[in-house]
Formats: sequence, structure tokens, C-alpha cells
Amino acid sequence: MLEHAFDLPERPERLADAPVATWAAPVTIPTYLPEAPGRYPAYLDRRVYQGSSGRVFPLPFHDRIQESRTDHQWLGLHLENVYLRLLILPELGGRIQLAVDKRTGYSMFYANPVIKPALVGLAGPWVAGGVEFNWPQHHRPATFLPMAWEIDEADGTVWCSDHDPFARMKGMHGVRLRPDSTLIELKVRLFNRSEQPQTFLWWANVAARVHADYQSFFPSDVTVVADHAKRAISTFPTATGAYYGVDYPSRRHLDSRPDSPRRVPGDRLDWPRNIPVPTSYMCLGSQGDFFGGYDHRAEAGFVHYADHHYAVGKKQWTWGDAPFGHAWNRNLADDGAAYIELMAGVFTDNQPDFSHLAPGETKTFSQYWYPLAGTGPLVAASLDAALGVERGDERTVLRFDASRSLGEVEIVVRDHHRSRLHSERLELGPDSRPTVTVDTASPHSVEVRSDGRPLLSWQSPATESSTSHDPGLAQPAREPAPPAVIASVEELYLTGRHLEQYRHATRSPEPYWKEALSRDPGHAPTHTALAARRYGQARFAEAEEHLRSAVSRLTALNPNPESGEAHYLLGLTLTRLGRDDEAYAAFAKATWVDAWAGPGNHQMAVIDARHGRDARALERAAEALRTRPDQLQVRDLIVVLLRRLGRVAEADQLLAETLALDPLDVWALQLAGRLDATRGHTEAQTLLDVAVENARIGEFRTAMKLLDDTRVADAHRPLGQTACAVLAGYHAAVTADRLGDAVHVAQARARARAGDRTWNFPSRLDDVVALEAALAADPTDATAAALLGHWCYAHNRVDDAIGHWQRSTTLDPSDPVVWRNLAVATYNHRHDPEAAIAAYEQALRHAPGDARLLSETDQLFKRIGVPADVRLHRLEQLPSALIERDDLAVEYAQLLVTAGRAEEALAVFENRRFQPWEGGEGQVLRAWERTRLALAEQALARGDAAAAVAHVEAALNPPESLGEARHPLANPARLLLALGIALDAAGDHDKAKRCWREAAVSRGDFTQMSPSTFSENTYFSVLAARRLGESAYADELVSGLTRHAEQLARTPAVIDYFATSLPSLILFDDDPQRRLDLAVELLREQLALLAGDPVAARRHLDAVLVADPSHELARDLTDHLQSAGSLQ
Repeated sequence: MLEHAFDLPERPERLADAPVATWAAPVTIPTYLPEAPGRYPAYLDRRVYQGSSGRVFPLPFHDRIQESRTDHQWLGLHLENVYLRLLILPELGGRIQLAVDKRTGYSMFYANPVIKPALVGLAGPWVAGGVEFNWPQHHRPATFLPMAWEIDEADGTVWCSDHDPFARMKGMHGVRLRPDSTLIELKVRLFNRSEQPQTFLWWANVAARVHADYQSFFPSDVTVVADHAKRAISTFPTATGAYYGVDYPSRRHLDSRPDSPRRVPGDRLDWPRNIPVPTSYMCLGSQGDFFGGYDHRAEAGFVHYADHHYAVGKKQWTWGDAPFGHAWNRNLADDGAAYIELMAGVFTDNQPDFSHLAPGETKTFSQYWYPLAGTGPLVAASLDAALGVERGDERTVLRFDASRSLGEVEIVVRDHHRSRLHSERLELGPDSRPTVTVDTASPHSVEVRSDGRPLLSWQSPATESSTSHDPGLAQPAREPAPPAVIASVEELYLTGRHLEQYRHATRSPEPYWKEALSRDPGHAPTHTALAARRYGQARFAEAEEHLRSAVSRLTALNPNPESGEAHYLLGLTLTRLGRDDEAYAAFAKATWVDAWAGPGNHQMAVIDARHGRDARALERAAEALRTRPDQLQVRDLIVVLLRRLGRVAEADQLLAETLALDPLDVWALQLAGRLDATRGHTEAQTLLDVAVENARIGEFRTAMKLLDDTRVADAHRPLGQTACAVLAGYHAAVTADRLGDAVHVAQARARARAGDRTWNFPSRLDDVVALEAALAADPTDATAAALLGHWCYAHNRVDDAIGHWQRSTTLDPSDPVVWRNLAVATYNHRHDPEAAIAAYEQALRHAPGDARLLSETDQLFKRIGVPADVRLHRLEQLPSALIERDDLAVEYAQLLVTAGRAEEALAVFENRRFQPWEGGEGQVLRAWERTRLALAEQALARGDAAAAVAHVEAALNPPESLGEARHPLANPARLLLALGIALDAAGDHDKAKRCWREAAVSRGDFTQMSPSTFSENTYFSVLAARRLGESAYADELVSGLTRHAEQLARTPAVIDYFATSLPSLILFDDDPQRRLDLAVELLREQLALLAGDPVAARRHLDAVLVADPSHELARDLTDHLQSAGSLQ
């Protein structure tokens, strides 16, 4: 019986005897769908996500998932052969949802029985299970969006393709099965269809269901692993030091568990059960081509195989086997199944670690997986066969599996002298999985041969030539030095390139490049880099200035520079400035260098085609195609040119060849008249891409037809996709103008101007051109001004954005989106809270009761120090909004506690299921704990110790409805101290002392999403130690806390360069120095209290509360100071 929890359709009768059956049929899966995304652009311009920028514009952002599940019918693409059954879901980013080994019935990947997204993805919803294909960054921006699809029955491949929502690059993957094979091949084509160089990463994100007997395996040369951005490293598989704040050497003795018969040292990172906190590790420098996971209970697993020369990434991720991670498992699956991710990176070995795609470049590669049965964790694998080795005291057991029938093979085992210890011939294949026992405890090598050809080989790690990292030499990455202290112009340039390539969220490359130009005003690489940046911001005149400087330096001595990049970018810039003849000459010069011949000839062909020079355009396009034979846009351009020239048969032949190369090239499908909406070919944004392509080459009537189709398709766009009907209207106006059709120009602009702006977020430079043309033609077009403002803000043109939004509100003050955007921009960039508040008031005037606006305004009020009672009164005016958003509910509960209304705060948590977002955990839990502590205080005050105990125990053991649990490194000293006090009052003195003991020894903390040695919770550890009479230990803690506070006071505040999440920067800019100063004041208040100086304590508390009247802990400490609080 196959192991999965939902019904799969039988293969069609016509495919009953097919060696590989591929077909499309719906599947019904219990599903929690996302709520509609917010209508307000989520710029998230300083959001840190997976170590790089979490900008999400132009995608709408979801912040809520439906609480009830429904049986949802998803389109399924099915593949089946004699050994495997696969299900691909093209409507969910083309993920492999299910892969079952029919030999054993085992799901080699985690087969989540529900589609239950949580707020983990770049744009919100993200699903655990199966295989997710992450590109061009992690997690896949379109992970919850549909892809176009096609089935190649002859090849046994199902293809999925889309244009990424940011740079509009084309990513396509095909999942293939072969007859009589257990091999799953993933065929990938990544095409930069943009005109600029782009960066990308690719990670195939495999989920594996785990338990105490699941083990991951990697090549034996993996001895060092690294965290995100290589900010920390650890030895592997045994962690000999702390990693992610966990002291693994101290856990070595934790080698047994009640749910497993296996004894495994607790410092082994290849056993997920040993990892208590959310943890990533990525292998460094492995020369091996395989890795995977093995389920010792089921005696089954999987292996990934790919050439390590390009498939360099090998990663494991886990939420951690502790309540914190278990809460996330419940958020992602109804049964709370634990899983890990075993991720395979191509052209990337870390996150973030981005590689390059040149304009028009296509990267192609394959990755492979196959199931394992009975092998144990592998020590060697090839595409054909896999080997697991189990050593005993006197014998070694070799266990084999194979991806295809290999017939009779020879197995040879040798000792360290290369002498044969054992050899035999036997059958090896998916149904013939032999076990060989060798009478030695330490074989040197094993080789599997077929007809004299090696199929698989392994050498014992003790005798392998080591190419792995020396743990003593592997060092964590370091933050780049400030520009002023970097020694050379070259280093300044390269540092900036690094920051740009890795899309750093909080560090800009521009200070480094500006410093470089201050030292060398003509430095060509820096000018070129800045020009590319200005070009992407549609600041074309500035881009030209930089490029003229770069070309001047490059050609000062040699008219023929080594690189054609500056000339190519100059050509692009001049084209945008409407100077096609100058652009043509610049492109021509770029083609002198082979690396830029393809892009340059393509752009020359586009200019020729636009001006009707078809024969010349064909020559240029043919030259571009010779350079890059798989450049889809060039191939499609040639088809158009051949048709213009009457060479229809040649055009048809090339078109057929293109669709054979890429069956999901939408331009080619349009040229062939084969666009099929049922197969996702007519996704609106993709049609708009093709319309723009046609307009660029002068195919204006075709472009107009495509723009009409775009508007129709946009009415059926999937939830979460950016809208484009209004933008299509503005493009239609530009295109009609090129046709000289004034009537259609006016109609298109009127339709666009009156259209629904919701989610119409521009993303292309061509969108900007269309919007600017609209404003030039009609300066009173409020819609064009609003949309252009959205784009400008997302591309760091803040002043321009504010100007456009101000114009829009003057012309049409009814759009709350524009008012809200003005509020964010004026606060973050003009540092004008009064203007921001006024803009929010206007937004709320036009969208009364809007929960998002209410939440953001309250965040702003909190940030600028509006008193807590004022904030509370304001929230209570709109009670219906309080139930719409988790963040509002949490703030409301905190304000109620501050106001002494803890019973009402507790009611906020009842009958509500919270949905945390990854990286923002802890907010709900903090409010819950504070509420329960306040209620415990009240209970003690009225003499009800039993109720106080119950409240604190509830704080320590939060309900699942909170959606989160305490991080294993978080310090619970305050709660444990309070529980001990309550127990002591209840007469349970022994248990009280045990609680105080646990509180006293709670060292360190987890704050600001990272481990810390001391925190404000150390104060409660000191109080607990004093209650136990351990004054020396308490004094030791006080001394450490004092040093910590002094160190913080001396250290200038900076945003952590290696941060993987910074919740305080999600919406409004934060002042890290102010936040640090408040933290220091709070610690000094605690130290003053511990020193018996309430006057000084009060002075420090007042300083905190003047700056932040809503500071929860400062409020609580003030209450205790005034009343000698019973829980301290």
C-alpha cells in the first residue's frame, strides 16, 4: 500500500501499459487557503529574510491564513512507472507534493496530507512537505502561485514554468521518470530574459518526515558546516563547540530517548533529534556528489545526486526538536508532523549566496533523487547505485540499492594494501538489493563494476585523500569594514559588489562606491556598477554620466576595452533616452567582446526591427543566436522577422524547434497560436511581458491584441498575484500612440485612469515609461501618479515617490493606499512624525475601521511615545478591527495589562488562534506571559495562592492556540521566580525552592532573535538566588550583569550585519542607538534595585518611560517599585 493520506486518481486506461505514464488530473487535498492579501504595498525595504533582503514589492503580502480547511481541488500532474508514483502541483509553484517508492510504499519525501500554509514565505504563505524549487531567491517568491505546465509523454517529463515576479526572468523545471528506473530527474532551465545582468540562487528544498530514528547523511569529507552567510561554523558530524547558542559538547551524554532504541551521542548534528533550536547548516567544500536522509524505523530513505562542481549546496534545516519547533510543526500540518529540509543548491552553497546570469543567458542542469530501501545511511552513491556500510567488531555489512537494473555486477572489497578481501558476482537492481558480509571490521575500499566499468566506489574515510576544510582553518565570515577604513579602491568596489550581489537588507553598496570615486574619480568598474544601479532606478541621465566616465577611462589608452559591459549598458541607457542611433553604436562596440556579443547583437536587432530594417535585423539576430543558440527572445524575434520577409517555412521550422527546446516559451506559443489558458499559458503578467516584447520590435498591433488579452486574463488572476489591468491600459495607450491612433490612446488612458488600482504594482522599466507618458499627456491623472509613486518608492527614489503621491492626493484624495504610503515615507525618510500621523488620519478618513491602518498607526504612536492610555482609548473606539489582526490583538492585550485590566486581556486570547510569522516569534507569547503574571499578582494580593500558581503555570505552559512556544534558549527566570513565590505562599516550600533553583541557574537568554549571555531576565535569576540564600552566586550574577551593562553602554549601536530577522524594521525605521540606550537604562534600574537604591532605580525607570511610555517591562518594574510587588 502506498503511504499517503489523500486519494490519487488511477492512471488513464490509454496509459495502462505505458512504461512511464504522465497525465493531468485533479486531486482533492484538505487545504487552508490564504486570506486575501492586504491592498497596501509591502515594501519591506529593510526586512531581513533568510540572510538577504526580504523586499517583496511588487507582490502583495498575505498576513493571514484561513482558520478552517476545505477540500480543495488542485490540478495534479502525475507520473508513474513500475517503481515510483509522483504528484506535482503546478498551482503551488510546481512543487513535488508526493513521491512514493512503490517497492516499499514509503514516501521518500514528506507527504504532508494537508496544504496548510504558515507565514514563512517571502510573500506570506508557505507550505511544508514535498520538494519546493527556490529561485531566484529563498524562499521562492512565487511559491504559492501557479505555473504554466506541459506534459511530454514521449520523454516522461512534466514541465512547469513562470516568469519571476521581480526581474521577470524565466524559470522552468521538468520532472522526469524513466522506464524501469527509480531515478527522478529534475531538468532545470533558468533564462535571464531581462536586458540587464541578474543574480539568482537555486535550492531544491526537500522535506523529509523525521522522528527520533531519522538520520541525515553527507559525504565523509564534510567536516565543517556553516550557518547563513557563514556567520558561524561548526565541526561535523560531531559539534565540538557551541552552534546557534547550543552547547553541544555538554549534551553529548544525552544519548538515549524513550522513543528510540538507538543510542546516539547528543552532540551529533546528523541526527535531527539532537538539535533543540531552529538550525541551518550548510556543508563547506565537499567533493562528494550525494547526500540524503534515512529512516531507520522504515529502513528506507532517499539520496540526492548531482555533480558537485555545480551542485555545490548541501544543507539541512530543522525547526528543532523542542516545544518551539513543535509549535511550528503544528502550524504547518494538522498532525504536527516533524520534518527537516535537506536542500540541494546549484550554483550556490549558502543562503545568501547568489550567482550571475548574463542578459539572455540560460543555465541548464539536472538534479537527481532516488529512493533507498534497506541500505542504512549511505557512504557512497552514484546515479546507478548506492552503498551503506555497517561496521561491527569483527565484520562489516555492505548493503546495496540501485536506481536501475544493472544485471550481474562484481563487488570487490580491498584492504589498505589493495589486496582483495572479498569479491563476488551478484545481481543488482531496484528489485535485487544484496547484502554482503565481509569478515573485517575495517575494509579499505569497495568497488562495484559492470563489464569492467566502475559503477560505484568507496574508500574508508580514514584513508581517503582529504580535500575537505581543515576545521582549524575554516573561519566564519566577517562584516565588511566601513568604507573609510578600506585600503584600496578595488576593495571598495568589490565590497559594494558583494553587498549588491547578496542583496543585503541593511547595508547599501553605494557608500563604498562613492568612497571609491572620491579616491579615484574615473574608476571604470565603480562607474559601471553605479550606472547599472541608476539604470534599474530609471535614472537614465545619471546612468549615462557614469557610463561616459567609465568608457572614457576604459578607452583612454586602448579604444578596444577588454570588457564590453560599459558600452552595452550605455546602449541600454541611450535607448531609454530615445537616442537609438547612439545606442546602436554603443551596442556595436560591445559586440567586439565575445561575452557581450550575444546581448549586444540582440539589442541591435531589436532597434533594427523597431525601425523596419528587417533584413539587417535578421542578420544581427542570427549573429546573436550563433552566440547563444538557446536565447528564446532572439529565436522568437527571428520568427517574426522571417515572417515579415515572407520566409514562412523557415519561420515555422524555427518555431517548432524553439517549442521543442522550451515548450513553455509563451512568446513562441503566441506565435504558434497555441496559447492555452487551461495550461497556465495566459497568466496576465506573462502576457504583458510578451506584449512589451512585441512593442519593442514594432509589432504594435500584435502588442495591442496581447494587451487586450492581458486585461481579460487579469480578471482571473490567482490570489496573491500582482494585478496589471490598469498597467495594461497605460501600455495600450503608448502602443496606440505609436500606431498614430489618437482615439484608442484616449480610450486606453481613460480606462486605465478609472480602473481599480488595487494590487496594480508596477515592476518593469517599461511600466515606468508608460506611466510617465500618461502623466506627460495628462498631468491630472491621479492613478498614474499613484502607481508611479509606488514604483519609485520601491526603487529608492523616495523624494520622487513622495512627490507623485502628493500630486495624486491633491488630484484625488480618496485613495487610502496613497495616504498610507505617504505616512510611511514621511516618517522613515523625512523623519516627520506629525506629517505621518496626518497622512494616516487621512487614510483612515477614507477607509474607516481599516484594521491594517489602525495597527500601523498604533505602531507609529508607540514608536513616538504616545501614552499607553491614549493608545488604548483609540483602539477601543474600533472594537471590530481588534479581532481582524493578531498584531492588534497582542498590542490591545498589552495595553489592557498596563491599564490594570488583566482579566480583559486574558479574554483577548480566548477563542483565538494566532498565526505567527517566521522571525517574529515571541510577541504573542510575551503578551500571554505578562497577562498571566499580572493575574497571578492580583491573586496573591487577594490571598488566593492557588489561583496565582495556576496563572504562572499557564504562563509557563502556553496553549497551542498561541501558535508559538518558548524558544529553548529563552530565559524563563522571571516565570520560575514567580511560580516559586506563588508556591511558597501556597505552602509548598520544597517545590518553591526547586523553582527558584531552576530560575537561579537559568543563564543566558534569546533576545532580538539571537542568543545573549545576559539580559534583563538575569535580574530575576539574582532574586531567585537570593531567596535561596546563595548570596555569593547572586553576587557573581550581579557582577556579570554589571559588566554586560557597561559593555553595552560603551558599544555604539549597529544593526547586526548577519541578522536573519529584524522584526523592528518591518515597517518603520528603527533607531538602534535609542533602543540600546533604553536597554542600558533598564539594566541600570535593575542593578540599582539589586544594590538597594530605589531612588536611582526610579531615576533610570523614569528615563525609560519618558522615551517609551509603553515599555512593558519598565511599566511592570515601576509597579513593583511602587508596591514592592509580591512576585519579586
